[in-house]
Amino acid sequence: MIILASKHLAVYCNLLFCFLAGFVSAETVTVTVGTDAILKCSYDAKYYGRLSACWGKGTIPNSGCANEVLKTDGTSVISRLSERYLLMGNLGQGDVSLTIRHAEEQDSGVYGCRVEIPGWFNDQKHHVTLKVNAVPPNPLRIEAREVKERTVTIRWSHVFNGGRPITAYRVDIKNKQTPWETKKTTELHDPSLTHVTLVDLSPSKTYNLRVFAINSVGMSETSNVLTITAKEAAPEGPPLDMQLVALSSSSIKVTWKPPRTELRNGVLRGYNINYREYDPVAKQFKRWQYLTVAATREQETVTLVNLKPSTMYGVLIQAKTIAGVGPASNAPLCSTLDETTSTTSTTPSTSATSTTSTTPSTSATSTTSATPSPSTISITFYAATVWEQSTASISGVPPDPPVIELKKVDSNSFSLFWNISSEGDSPITGYFLEYKAVNASWDYTKNAVDFGAHETEATIIEMNPSTYNVRMFAKNSQATSAASNVLTITTGEAGHQKDILITSMMPYTASPLNSPSHHLIGIFVAVGLLVVTGAILTTWQLRRLKQKKGTLSIWLGNGEVRYTDCESLHEL
Repeated sequence: MIILASKHLAVYCNLLFCFLAGFVSAETVTVTVGTDAILKCSYDAKYYGRLSACWGKGTIPNSGCANEVLKTDGTSVISRLSERYLLMGNLGQGDVSLTIRHAEEQDSGVYGCRVEIPGWFNDQKHHVTLKVNAVPPNPLRIEAREVKERTVTIRWSHVFNGGRPITAYRVDIKNKQTPWETKKTTELHDPSLTHVTLVDLSPSKTYNLRVFAINSVGMSETSNVLTITAKEAAPEGPPLDMQLVALSSSSIKVTWKPPRTELRNGVLRGYNINYREYDPVAKQFKRWQYLTVAATREQETVTLVNLKPSTMYGVLIQAKTIAGVGPASNAPLCSTLDETTSTTSTTPSTSATSTTSTTPSTSATSTTSATPSPSTISITFYAATVWEQSTASISGVPPDPPVIELKKVDSNSFSLFWNISSEGDSPITGYFLEYKAVNASWDYTKNAVDFGAHETEATIIEMNPSTYNVRMFAKNSQATSAASNVLTITTGEAGHQKDILITSMMPYTASPLNSPSHHLIGIFVAVGLLVVTGAILTTWQLRRLKQKKGTLSIWLGNGEVRYTDCESLHEL
């Protein structure tokens, strides 16, 4: 009976405590970072009229609100901790729900709502547990800033980070005709990036690009997919299967096929056919003659006419795109047939020949014989002409050469920055970066990336990781600076170790610890240790058996170990 009475007493005490403290309800609200959180709380305004209420962060104390964030007199808000705390409900109907604008992770916690009802211990209390979860960043919006023959620069703006700092960006690129499973992926661990340059693209090829932002929670949804087509470039391969066949005393048929598809670098517009007479007595060539034909099919044919009888001719053919002319292909010299036809067919050939034979001079012949390739002649002349014009136009002081330094290397990408000590006679108008394979020659027309006057750093993604040389030039309105220092940078698998990379004006040398000879030495040492250990164990076992049985004969026969004894050799 006493036990029963004590149980009832405990129940009565709990009820009395609840009555004195007021009834407290609770609920949980979960939102994501950046969204608005609404914490519900209301009372019967029709019955009580307009009442004062407060919100605080933490459990509700005996009076008022702990860590008060907002208070209302029932008509309007009379105090608030921040403009982010609002009462969006109808106060006249008793809705005092708290709205927290653009919730952050640190807003998580327990909130208490107290409605002050007249009378002792009548206050209405309500607890709400708020959970604000971080999410991956918002998707990026990317755009192409500059597309060239072998490079593209893409840019993006910073986006909402999902409540956690962005730690990296992921760049995917693929051929437009292939699925995303074939993509090349590069992670860039620099959260401050807003643009990146991809190099070593194939001219005239179309690519798809997308970028993701990453934080500690996860990866954003994909950005918009950018479709870019690299500009055309001059062909990198010569025409194939070139053949010369003499048709008569005044004509030679020339046949050939286009360059390899992957070396065309665009749509073939035509061919330059260069041919000239060879003088076997003087052992030199005459002046070049030129012919241009359109590219029409996979097997091209042209007939050279008005040639000299019984004369050797050399022919070079170059394919060309809208961007320029490629390397030449050639074939062995071909001789026209002897003159055995009627004079009517010989006469025009003779007149044409006399015209062409009187044209070249000795100086022209010596020049062409010293430089047999027409492509070489054209390039040499063009470069000399440009150099003379640019030299004559320099009237001011060019900028000092930039000084470039490597920031970091990460897989198949690298970041660098630069500075310049003097702009020369006029402000800097831009920079351009040249890069090449370590064993190749510099070629601005093929491998250059332009940067604005106010840019001082860049991140480069190598599509074909290898060892590269990098240098930079500065430009102003007057002239271009001399080349900067040269960095030698190794990307890809060999570049994972950060201490390999940078040599300024020095050749790259591999570490001797990674040479094949050291690996062979290690293998030989290991094998030697195994052989010595096996011999010691075998000798020890034989001695034990000899002590046990007395005699044991062992010999090798046909490469196998044989023994003679009356007992089994389990121990051996």
